Amino acid sequence: MPATSSNKPYRVGRSKTGLGLFATKPIKKGTRIVRYFGPILDSRIPAHDDIENKYLFELNGRWTIDGSVRKNLARYINHSCRPNAESDVRPRERKVFIRAIKNIEPGDEINYDYGTDYFKAYLKPIGCKCDSCEKKRKKLRAEARAERAKVKARDERKAKKTGAKSPKNKAAKKKKLSGHAVGKKNGARA
Repeated sequence: MPATSSNKPYRVGRSKTGLGLFATKPIKKGTRIVRYFGPILDSRIPAHDDIENKYLFELNGRWTIDGSVRKNLARYINHSCRPNAESDVRPRERKVFIRAIKNIEPGDEINYDYGTDYFKAYLKPIGCKCDSCEKKRKKLRAEARAERAKVKARDERKAKKTGAKSPKNKAAKKKKLSGHAVGKKNGARA
């Protein structure tokens, strides 16, 4: 794992989605956190256009940063649908900075929205694992469980109201009726 100096306000650490970048000191809103860097690729060069990895950061239609170099700690910043940072893209300078859009406390994971193209290509097929999406899925599962319980209770009330019993009780009732119909009259045997 890449070493970080103690004067940096972040560290690489284990996250739910693999490795992530975590704040080690308070980071104020609007502060530049880290620069996303690497070799600059030109899409007009076929060899550069064929490179495929998850760390490509598109500056514009022509220029892309290959952030897969090990010293680029910004590559560890994960996606979030409700991020605490954003990318500050400067295509003319061919630079990208990650900037805080909220106050970030020590221990918080630094994250930003990767954009719709990356989301559709890489995240949507496996499902987004950011905190806000996890909470949303958890809430939907709880609502679905509550709805199933509500439907079950309504069906039981409806069955009770119409006098319908469960299959066990119906079979027991038929047996009783069959026993009474076999020649028993007022408790006497035939």
